Amino acid sequence: MGRLDNKVAVVTGGAKGLGQAIAETFAKEGAIVIAADMGDLQYEAKNVYGYKLNVTDVEGCKAFFDEVVEKFGKIDILVNNAGITKDAMTRKMTDDQWNAVIDVNLKGVFNLTRYVGPLMEQNNYGSIINISSVVGVFGNIGQANYAATKAGVLGLTMTWAKEFARKGANVRVNAIAPGYIMTDILKTVPQDLLDSFAKLTMLGRLGQPHEIANVALFLASEEASYITGQTINANGGMRL
Repeated sequence: MGRLDNKVAVVTGGAKGLGQAIAETFAKEGAIVIAADMGDLQYEAKNVYGYKLNVTDVEGCKAFFDEVVEKFGKIDILVNNAGITKDAMTRKMTDDQWNAVIDVNLKGVFNLTRYVGPLMEQNNYGSIINISSVVGVFGNIGQANYAATKAGVLGLTMTWAKEFARKGANVRVNAIAPGYIMTDILKTVPQDLLDSFAKLTMLGRLGQPHEIANVALFLASEEASYITGQTINANGGMRL
């Protein structure tokens, strides 16, 4: 018996990296997983199905939602993981850099949840997990756009935890704020810089994707049945 048997999960940004780790972990625990991403899946896993989706496309999100519900009958778990970075110091940040990050990281989270959350409320069951960041908690130089979106996600998390359960529905909404996690993006960063990031943590190392996936699994499962409106800081004790 898996912890997510008979559950239908949607993971945005699920083609690779952290989204891949979450999708694979959920599938191993018995869930049917729809990994929505602008790119093709970079892996094959039983019960993980890829779907091309741009989370900034409102009509596309509605069509995706309708298709998933028609095919599977429900959505039990939503992981809002899709995100991008376009870093620059504030004085040099362009409108395009600002708008692109806001559209994906913040508006994209809203675009899908606006449909999934009410369905979960109607079905009296659901777990929504928003992926924030240590940068959304502490801020970071050169990432004003990214920090704003990831802090905004925390506000959405607390608001939706109240909204979707306001009539007594068993719908939980939580956030994970990862630190620096060794996905493909970080593999392009010079080792000396990675070492400096690791020194900022109490554990003296960077995180691995499966460690964040395990937190998501906990929040998606009945083991977290009394946890909502919370942010889990999975950052190795990092302070920026």
